[in-house]
Amino acid sequence: VFREHGFEGASLAIIQARTGLGKGSLYHFFPGGKEEMANAVLAHVDRWFEDEVYRPLREDEDAAAAIARMIAATDAYFRSGQRVCVVGAFALGETRERFAFAVGDYFARWREALRDALVRAGRAPDAAADLSEDAVLSIQGALVLSRAVNDTAVFTRALARLKARLGV
Repeated sequence: VFREHGFEGASLAIIQARTGLGKGSLYHFFPGGKEEMANAVLAHVDRWFEDEVYRPLREDEDAAAAIARMIAATDAYFRSGQRVCVVGAFALGETRERFAFAVGDYFARWREALRDALVRAGRAPDAAADLSEDAVLSIQGALVLSRAVNDTAVFTRALARLKARLGV
């Protein structure tokens, strides 16, 4: 719901309709209301990216394989550009400051983990930092453009170009 409607647009009525839970049940599980629900969503996304993207980039001895895995995991997670980045949606919304730490941490950890893998793969640290930032920019920009023009091929092409730029 937050992915599709953003924080502001995700009304309790929409959340109830999507989850099949009544207002009382929602507040039982999330006494902090919609903000607590949003934080739970961000934590879930964070765990997935930690397990599937960041940790392999940081720890895999074969840095090139970890980078290739990042591309594949990113493609699968975002369903080839059909799925909006919920963290990005929170970054752009009116409530950006409310979720600033989670949003900033998500993007910082992605860039840092990729930078470290690129260094292990033989890139100079400064070049690796620039390339990791460009990679995250490319992925996020491709998600936006793919959705804007309703063409998942945009995302697929962007990932293919990124894969070549990253050397995997």
